[in-house]
Amino acid sequence: MMVVTSKFSKTMRRTKRILLILTLVGLFASPSVFAQSRVGTSAAPFLTMGVGAKALALGHANTVNSSGAEALFWNPAAISLENEGGTRSSGFITVNQLFVDVSAYASGLVIPVSESGNQRFGIGINYVDYGRMDVYTVELQEGTGATFGAHDLSIGLSYAQNLTESFYFGGTAKVVQQKIYDMHAETFAFDFGFVLQTEYLNGMRIGAAISNFGGNMQMSGINSEYQIDIDPSSDGNNVNIPSRLYMDKWALPLSFKFGLAIPAIKKDNLQWLLLADAQQTNDNDLNIDSGTELSYLSKTVRFHARAGYKDIFLGDQVDSHLSYGAGFTLRTSTGIAIGVDFAQVPFNYLGQTTIVDLKLYF
Repeated sequence: MMVVTSKFSKTMRRTKRILLILTLVGLFASPSVFAQSRVGTSAAPFLTMGVGAKALALGHANTVNSSGAEALFWNPAAISLENEGGTRSSGFITVNQLFVDVSAYASGLVIPVSESGNQRFGIGINYVDYGRMDVYTVELQEGTGATFGAHDLSIGLSYAQNLTESFYFGGTAKVVQQKIYDMHAETFAFDFGFVLQTEYLNGMRIGAAISNFGGNMQMSGINSEYQIDIDPSSDGNNVNIPSRLYMDKWALPLSFKFGLAIPAIKKDNLQWLLLADAQQTNDNDLNIDSGTELSYLSKTVRFHARAGYKDIFLGDQVDSHLSYGAGFTLRTSTGIAIGVDFAQVPFNYLGQTTIVDLKLYF
């Protein structure tokens, strides 16, 4: 029995080393780091917007600091971590009021699928509503009186478990849709991630996630269909042959993140956490996000003050860097906990956005 346990431990240590090496190689040896910029060349950019008040307040540095249902949108491995409420199951809903009547919503649910609670299953929905817009034509430039809408949607199923007491792994399969007026595009994608809890630096946590690995998006619908005459120079032929315009295919914003969470101060009732994420996508440059979280912790109440600075390397390419917010969790004697998170993200030219989360742990 001791021989088997020893071999398993050696195998897990070797697996951890390999994953860390692949993480670093994938991050710093990505061809897009040295190639010509591909900014704005992917479909479904809403997948990289960031979900949740906690994560946005921390400047998107949330790859290894997420837990519970919120983690469905950042690192699927983290749903198997102990959540903020100290329970096995959790629910999550967030509302992000953006500019020009654009709103982003997300919701998730995580439940255990084993008696020990080490294996967990989750479902997450991410939805962006662009509101209603008026229809204009060349003939009716004041508007036809009709309106149309547009939205982005992602629905994912996740599974995660802790392979050892310190190593967590998970994955997500999801369907992605974009729709505008009568046109739509769909594809499938996958997310994978891991989290490693170490014994160094007050319990430093390391993790990585690969997101949006999947197919291409191609618009189709009745607005691409036309009746044409393939030979206008001839008489007597069919002048109304059904045809369809061929739309270009666009890749999803494949994203690779590597994150660190270091407790600079870790006491019974006080914790100061330093966070950093390195991110490389196939449609942008290598980037760094950073955040910090100061927490008061007790058996019944948890309060967090947060701040972040995202897109450090992108400079003036983005309209917003600084973010801030707070969070509050109340644990009850019944074993149920309720959490509320709030964040503000100011933009230089587009105003300030407000994000609110509601979390339930049971």
